[in-house]
Amino acid sequence: MDEITTYEIIRQTIMAVLIGSGPVLIVALGVGLVIAFFQALTQIQEMTLTFVPKIAAIFLTLAISLPFVFSTLVRLSDRVFDLIVSGGV
Repeated sequence: MDEITTYEIIRQTIMAVLIGSGPVLIVALGVGLVIAFFQALTQIQEMTLTFVPKIAAIFLTLAISLPFVFSTLVRLSDRVFDLIVSGGV
């Protein structure tokens, strides 16, 4: 296995992690911003107001995007296992 193949596997792994975690992170950011604006407008500084909606949105997004994340990881593992079988690793 040469350096180019190693770098390509690392790049694909990092991209799979970013693509897989992207939907959850984007929803968490959006919900956090909406809650922050709501707290700034209403002067309500309740701690549970920040955590409960964000956790609920994250779990809902994770449940919806789980097939997408699974297919991304399956594609990556198929590529790596194909390299192992072909003797490239």
